Amino acid sequence: MLKKLLLILFFIPFVSKAQDVFLVKGLIKNEQEEPLEGVRIKVQDSKTFAISKENGSYQFNLKSGDYIFTFSYLGYKTMNVQVKIVNKNIDLSVTLNKDLQSLKQVVVQDRQARNTGMINIDAKLASSNPNVSQSFESILKQLPGVSTNNELSSQYSVRGGNFDENLIYINDVEIYKPYLVRNGQQEGLSLINPDMVGNVKFSAGGFTPKYGDKLSSVLDVQYKNQDSVKYTVGVGTNGVSATGFFNYKKLSGAVGFRNKQNKLILNSQPVVGAYNPQFYDLQALLNYQINDKTSLNFLGIYNTSKFGLIPESRETQFGTFNQLLRLSVDYEGQEKDEFNNQVAALTLNSRLGTKSNLKWINSMFLITEKENFDILGTYIFDEIENDFGSSNFGQVKANRGIGAYQNYGRNELRADVYASDLKFNFQTRKGFWETGVRFQYDKVADVLKEFELIDSAGYAIPNKYDNFSLSKSVDAANGVNTLRYSAYVQNTGDISPKISYTGGLRFNYNNFTKEFIPSPRMVFAYRPNEKKDLVYRFATGLYVQPPFYREVRNFDGSLNRNAKSQKSLHFVLSSDYNFKGLGTNLRFSAEAYYKDLYQLTPYDIENLKIRYYADQNAKGYATGLDFSISGEFVKDLESSFRLSLMKTAENIDGDSYLQKKQDGSTQTIYPGYINRPTDQRVNFSAFFQDKLFKSPTYKVHMNLLYGSRLPTGPPASPRYAQSYKIPAYKRFDIGFSKDILDPESTHKPKLLNKYFKSIIIYAEIFNALNIDNTVSYLWVTDVNNLQFAIPNYLTSRQLNIRLITKF
Repeated sequence: MLKKLLLILFFIPFVSKAQDVFLVKGLIKNEQEEPLEGVRIKVQDSKTFAISKENGSYQFNLKSGDYIFTFSYLGYKTMNVQVKIVNKNIDLSVTLNKDLQSLKQVVVQDRQARNTGMINIDAKLASSNPNVSQSFESILKQLPGVSTNNELSSQYSVRGGNFDENLIYINDVEIYKPYLVRNGQQEGLSLINPDMVGNVKFSAGGFTPKYGDKLSSVLDVQYKNQDSVKYTVGVGTNGVSATGFFNYKKLSGAVGFRNKQNKLILNSQPVVGAYNPQFYDLQALLNYQINDKTSLNFLGIYNTSKFGLIPESRETQFGTFNQLLRLSVDYEGQEKDEFNNQVAALTLNSRLGTKSNLKWINSMFLITEKENFDILGTYIFDEIENDFGSSNFGQVKANRGIGAYQNYGRNELRADVYASDLKFNFQTRKGFWETGVRFQYDKVADVLKEFELIDSAGYAIPNKYDNFSLSKSVDAANGVNTLRYSAYVQNTGDISPKISYTGGLRFNYNNFTKEFIPSPRMVFAYRPNEKKDLVYRFATGLYVQPPFYREVRNFDGSLNRNAKSQKSLHFVLSSDYNFKGLGTNLRFSAEAYYKDLYQLTPYDIENLKIRYYADQNAKGYATGLDFSISGEFVKDLESSFRLSLMKTAENIDGDSYLQKKQDGSTQTIYPGYINRPTDQRVNFSAFFQDKLFKSPTYKVHMNLLYGSRLPTGPPASPRYAQSYKIPAYKRFDIGFSKDILDPESTHKPKLLNKYFKSIIIYAEIFNALNIDNTVSYLWVTDVNNLQFAIPNYLTSRQLNIRLITKF
């Protein structure tokens, strides 16, 4: 029955009932031949109008007669075209010219995205934002509700959630992050290519039913297959990139290549050795316009990351003013890792009429990850004399321990995800309806073989073979095949001129947990005054996260076959206000939220590796406030400032322990609510851009990040005992740029100006204040059986030079 319905939808044309009704259609573009979406086309002296689609197309059904069409679009000159329809269809394509006077005063906004709480992100900020990871996600770390403590990684946490709780889409295809990556050194290029990005939307919570089933956030990235810039080439000390756009008859598209070279950055890490990172990425987006109503789109991504390390030594000094300690380690062995991602998606777009559209997406995501390491470390743990008045200042005061450890691993994970989505939307007089169904099959094969051997009694004490213990040993092979079904329906409309809504229902079912779960979600938007550009929103909904694989795997590699979906009930009250201030257009936003979390699976985070307590269950909450203000404090340069306050905690079932009283008896202690590993109470960020006063072609880009302390504890310790803290994360990066062909430049080389759109030179200083940020700890026990946390530091100060040319 479904096949017959699809055949009817695709192949039976819509035939007009009246013989004297004719089709008026066309494409709307700008002066750079780029399609314009959202142009209003009105037939004068009537109530008939249309809005142009994403590819700039529109159409009417009109009787014979004389008509005047008005084309209007914010920032462009209004155009009137007189047309006479006499017994034939009309092809009316137009080119709109920019209104340079109004452009200085107007800001184009996506009203629907704003009403649903989605944040529009300017993709161009990715190139000017100085960051070590070179990932597009780095600009997310300036957004309200987002926190991070690792500049080497593209991973991020949103409102108390972990890295696994974020939805990421590229052209409606869900993207998966690597699973076996332990630290930012291993992580290569993010799958999002900044040079191919067209539109970006982000929600930190309370998103609508059309987005999938995760607990925290959604990042919706749409690639572009046409651009006014034909070629973009970037060359720098941290890698190279090249992107090209083409248009040939009915075929258009983009191809992008990237290579990341961060050997210089890794050489500043605490572990001295021979680093060999090789990160490559190749992407293609092709669009074939079959006819005016139907197009075929292909997205292909091949992303590979190879990381090699032959460690030699490490020396770390830490401690307090009263006690200075030093750990010296000599290494043997090596590490070789490989992480591959392959994505292929074929999308059929079909307009079924003037007010309806069908999209069919078939995709596959193939993940292959391998870890191979065998590293032996022999260490000396000393206390250093730090009394300036002592003649032995800086020398060894006392030896606290001598020992050795071995880390061994041969791990391999293969995950294949196949999905088919059918999406349908249509416009009615009272609203805009969106609906869709999704079928997904994922197959995971995982082989774990690793151990950690610790010589815990070898400190200057004669070794005995029974002194050696395996603090961690895993030998497991798992396979999980899961069928997943989901569907949604949502409607957007107006209750009154001041109140609008977007809401609906989402369903999901999978054969692993065998749960059928409905997820109602609703967003209301209220505009109290037409004279003020102010919007209040209230969003609520149930968000469900069925386990993929990692959530059901225990520390020992065994699987919890009785695992259930994690759930989160969101309540978000927010507002944003666009106003004039400081001589420019500013936007201020504020959000208060509460997330009721239940049926949670507790976890630990070690650097980037998430380890779930798969057999445990918990309930919890996350609550906080987010504030941000953004705008062009300097003409044509966007800047933003934000402050986020948050607390998240959980209560794990059965996490009790016995405590001895003074009289010798014992009592059972129930810890109750404890801080979650992502409980980062304060986050502040500032991204500011400026121009030199007398030389405006020289620009400055500053990036400041602050994240307060995070809870942690020794390995294998109970969650309630993890009261240790990772120090606050503080980061200041600064970049300087010069566009040789800047419009404000008085001396442009004529030859370069003829063939290039821009030639920008960047000089960046990463971690300009050279702050030692801690990402995790190496735990060492001394001769007195006291445990010490040896900090693993992130990157130090680094200079980076890059050149970006646009043809």
